[in-house]
Amino acid sequence: MGTLALLLGARDLAFGASIIAVRVWPAADYTRVTIESDTALSAKHFMAENPSRVVIDVDGLELSPALRELVGKVRSDDPFIGGVRVGQNQPRVVRLVLDLKQATAPQVFTLAPVAAYQHRLVFDLYPTHERDPLLALIREKESAEQQAAKAVQDALGEFIGRLDKPVLPAPAASGALAAPPVAAASAPMTPAPAPEPGGKMERLIIVALDPGHGGEDPGAIGPSGLREKDVVLQVALQLREHINALPGMRAMLTRDADFFVPLHERVRKARRVQADLFVSIHADAFMTPQARGASVFALSRNGASSATARWMADHENAADLVGGVNIKAKDATVVRTLLDMSTTAQIKDSLKLGGEVLGQIGKVGHLHRGSVEQAGFAVLKAPDIPSILVETGFVSNPEEESRLRDPRYQAQLVAALTAGIKRYFAKNPPLARQRAL
Repeated sequence: MGTLALLLGARDLAFGASIIAVRVWPAADYTRVTIESDTALSAKHFMAENPSRVVIDVDGLELSPALRELVGKVRSDDPFIGGVRVGQNQPRVVRLVLDLKQATAPQVFTLAPVAAYQHRLVFDLYPTHERDPLLALIREKESAEQQAAKAVQDALGEFIGRLDKPVLPAPAASGALAAPPVAAASAPMTPAPAPEPGGKMERLIIVALDPGHGGEDPGAIGPSGLREKDVVLQVALQLREHINALPGMRAMLTRDADFFVPLHERVRKARRVQADLFVSIHADAFMTPQARGASVFALSRNGASSATARWMADHENAADLVGGVNIKAKDATVVRTLLDMSTTAQIKDSLKLGGEVLGQIGKVGHLHRGSVEQAGFAVLKAPDIPSILVETGFVSNPEEESRLRDPRYQAQLVAALTAGIKRYFAKNPPLARQRAL
């Protein structure tokens, strides 16, 4: 699910804008195609059928051999794009035709220069029918339980088979007492029944894990090139395995590969699965390489608890600008409303969760500050889910960048996060959901 990049030089174009790069980000949630250029591009698109395809006309471009290479740049496992065709539709108008694998709702928009990017023309291909993430979690849990029950039955059957076989006494050593023969089992043991697939499920505890950044947004980049988006995804994937191994618990990732998820969408994903907790994972950079130590943040409605917390929140809240959000999307009003719906109870529970997690992280590494900090992080504004943001360390610090890259330290960090989450639930059992699972 990585990046496919096509670098194009100005010499490849006779007229029009100079293309800096074309990037394709395939993912199960959606596929993004980005054309980056030195001047702003405009495009129009329409859908066509038989076969299903989206047609995009880009103004201000002349066809070049480099642009034709797009045909071979789409991966065969892309969930949405089956192929690409490129042609000169009109003078200075290039037509891109994306053959589709499923019913798709495309969004086409432009992004102004920001951070390391110049002008970007973006095509987002979303599925027409979004899957139910809560149902997927429940089915995943049932499947795991059935596989575990089968493994127990297989092992028990093998053990019973060994009992049924006659046991020959070992030759007694000279002068030693022979061990009494083992009596045969009087009746075969019956394997424990597997849980009924359609039976009633107990209260499922769901933890939403949010690896920061992704896709177009690399996050912070360390002195040796370690990207924040990569290390936090590694930590989140391992943490999901630890949580899924706990009885009655399941983890949901806001992203499980290298693609960008807008801040409001991360919150929406957690609410759609009725998550009991939301844990956003980061490894930020600071203005100086001397900054070090892990931190845990909760939401604040009354200003930041420190200048560092305020700087961190401002930096993280700018992720949408770098990652690229279609501000003209029809749910923009809903987004603004959702991100203003914080509650006192949610913040109180978030501070409890943050305290447990911070106490465990402090056992495996240095802390930037010994208490949970607060600031106006947009990603923590789910009104009904205790939410924290964990800065695992400063990737801008060479020593901490090295530790964050180390699989052994990642394992220690994951164990600490798991322990903190378990301690929170031990002291704060989840309430019943509004609808049964």
